[in-house]
Amino acid sequence: MPRALRLVVLTLSAATLAACASVDVQSTEYVAAPRYQPTDAKSVQILRAEPKAPHDRLGEVMVDASTDPPPPVVEIEQKLRQAAAKMGANAVVVVLDRVQPVAAYVTGPYWDRSVESVSGRKVIGIAIRFRQ
Repeated sequence: MPRALRLVVLTLSAATLAACASVDVQSTEYVAAPRYQPTDAKSVQILRAEPKAPHDRLGEVMVDASTDPPPPVVEIEQKLRQAAAKMGANAVVVVLDRVQPVAAYVTGPYWDRSVESVSGRKVIGIAIRFRQ
């Protein structure tokens, strides 16, 4: 195979793998939480600890992301911001961020099977709105 053709195949393969990164988001509004108009996702802060300022907890945002290949952190944070903004939040407090097994599959013939696990990244944040 000519060198130029190999380079093209490798480049296309890398681009295809990068496109396979996935990020799914789910949100749950708390039943007794106050309701607000949606906010601008660009203004939603990502916090790693609960703030001292008075605030209302609006709901939870859960992001499931692939690990092979991993999506950019900016994309995960953007999904958190967008879901929280729909609830009227102006911040998200990340309470869980870890890689964990999310699925398993069996390979090999009947007499010599092995179980392989699939890992995924799970990020859970609490959408909050600061009191005025």
